[in-house]
Amino acid sequence: MEDGQGGRSYFWLMEKRHPNHPGEMGLDAALAEQSRAPDEINARARAIGLLTEAGVPFVVGGAYAYAAHTGIYRDTKDLDLFPRKRDAGKALEILELDGWRTERTDDVWLYKAFCGEYFVDFIFSSGNGVAVVDDEWFEHAKKTMIFGHECLVAPAEEIIWSKCFVNERERYDGADVNHLLLKMGRQMNWERLMRRFDRYWEVLLSHVMMFRYAYPCERDCVPDWVMVELMSRTLDTVREGNWDEKICRGNLISRVNYHVDISHWGYRNGRAWDENQRHQGGNSGTRPELEDTAGSGR
Repeated sequence: MEDGQGGRSYFWLMEKRHPNHPGEMGLDAALAEQSRAPDEINARARAIGLLTEAGVPFVVGGAYAYAAHTGIYRDTKDLDLFPRKRDAGKALEILELDGWRTERTDDVWLYKAFCGEYFVDFIFSSGNGVAVVDDEWFEHAKKTMIFGHECLVAPAEEIIWSKCFVNERERYDGADVNHLLLKMGRQMNWERLMRRFDRYWEVLLSHVMMFRYAYPCERDCVPDWVMVELMSRTLDTVREGNWDEKICRGNLISRVNYHVDISHWGYRNGRAWDENQRHQGGNSGTRPELEDTAGSGR
């Protein structure tokens, strides 16, 4: 892309500068693949075909799922598949038999398989370990054709659940969340989404407030009862005041940006604290009546 003066444009430079930049986006389905070599597209198709034939269950996420829900297509550097963790290892074994190189990148959330320079990500949780791929990802998935195969696409609710925790300096998924709310909000299962966020409801609130700012004419994409409930909880925290314990939960929404708080400023590691709370069934950060209201059909 030229800048009119014989040089590369700012947007081209941004794409080359950081791999997490989303690349060109638009409503043309060809954008998902136009910058990719045929061999790369064939590798993605082969991975899906091999796993489907072997009966390894997965849902498709990433740019392909985003396009299925929003109609926005974009160039993507890889294929994101979301299996349950118990199936992720089997997926690697299947591709290894086909000559792929594999790695167990992070046992919390990510494995990878490489076909030469091309790769597939197997994502079985959000990076912070919160949005774990479970049966509901499959029960509420929609079917669509991808590379000639009928595939399950991750539900909008679960995509939002996962993306809301991506708040890095180099990558922020808030615009993706906004577009998913815009296109799917009026038909989503908000009871399920509220249950998903549970103790992390403030993270959801931050995103729906940004949505209301971005789209003041589309506020009803988020049901009134959701806003009332979230604002009611916010008022409860105002009355509650500060927690007694000095905790920084920032590393649940950013892997590196809150390192100084924990390493030098004396804040307790919020992610480690949260993991301990979850394993013990702790209820800090959520209201106990949520489970009673989740099925009310408001």
